[in-house]
Amino acid sequence: VVSTQSTGKQWYQRRVRASSGINAEYGERVQRILGTGPNAALRSETLEFAMSESVRSNDTPFVIHGVANAGPEGRDQTWAFIKNKFPVFLERYSGGFLFTRLVQVTSNFTTMDHYKDIEKFFAENKAPSAERAVKQSLESIKLRAAWLERDGESVAQWFTEQGL
Repeated sequence: VVSTQSTGKQWYQRRVRASSGINAEYGERVQRILGTGPNAALRSETLEFAMSESVRSNDTPFVIHGVANAGPEGRDQTWAFIKNKFPVFLERYSGGFLFTRLVQVTSNFTTMDHYKDIEKFFAENKAPSAERAVKQSLESIKLRAAWLERDGESVAQWFTEQGL
């Protein structure tokens, strides 16, 4: 809860704790929540931190996923980061489940614009080891987009009626 309202100073203190190596389990937890707040600059810092030597390479995808869990803005920011660093990720993780984990960031998008962007990106940037994950993500996006098209207004109305 605190991380969603982090200031730059609080974020930096958490990053130091995550990197300290005193308690590995605690450090991993902190790494995964660093980017969950609404501050775009701190999410960017977290994405860059995930690629640093302070984060074990097998933890990097989970730190990145944490940023994607920061809502629509976090997902967009994370997807742009993944596209930008794709050659690095492909070299580092291709063939393993961690690469698939990175691709799964795309599965929570809800628009056909995102669908087209992801489809085009993976058509131009082959990732054979993640082919199934890409197909599953595209299917999830298509289903969510159809659901929002069909029921979005009534769901929004329900939330309004509930005072949410």
